[in-house]
Amino acid sequence: MRPDMIPGATFPDYELADHTGKHRKLSELQGHNPMVLVLSRGSFCPKDRRQAEGLVQLHRELEVGYCRLVTISTDNISETNEYRSGVGAHWPFLSDPRRTVQRDLDIAEYTDTTHNPMIPYTIVLEPGLVIYKIYNGYWFFGRPTVDELHQDMRAVTKKWRPDWDITTPELKAAWQQGRKELFYPYGKTYAQTISEQE
Repeated sequence: MRPDMIPGATFPDYELADHTGKHRKLSELQGHNPMVLVLSRGSFCPKDRRQAEGLVQLHRELEVGYCRLVTISTDNISETNEYRSGVGAHWPFLSDPRRTVQRDLDIAEYTDTTHNPMIPYTIVLEPGLVIYKIYNGYWFFGRPTVDELHQDMRAVTKKWRPDWDITTPELKAAWQQGRKELFYPYGKTYAQTISEQE
């Protein structure tokens, strides 16, 4: 992984075709929400398929928690669709057969001379594509569990949602005063909230 890709850095805003062929930017898919980004070897890899199967359940939690999930693989569009539907996924899968991400991040898995995949990483992103945590999944148990991602999402959400604890006297008073901009979904963007806190 490129040495500048560390917690606190901004992840590149790649634009790739999704499973429908539509070009999507990561920032567009993320919006103002925390996001889990999975960099996948591809549909040929049983470890990647098993990870994706585990993420199916987590995706249901991410949706109700206003968080996002995106997978990028080096598969072509047809393989991407088969991979996505084969594991029962309902989140965006992006196709990168030209290996733009692999080359840019310097994550070619040089030990696989047949498929030329990228090393599988799972990256937890704060709003604004800010890196919170990086998991190296070359070995399967280097990948985060659903419980670990749940804890990561708790930490990121707590940091970014100004109304995390609505039991505080300050938030109760703000609500009574009609200051709904502090509460989801009425509020300002998270970027505005953080800039005001700094």
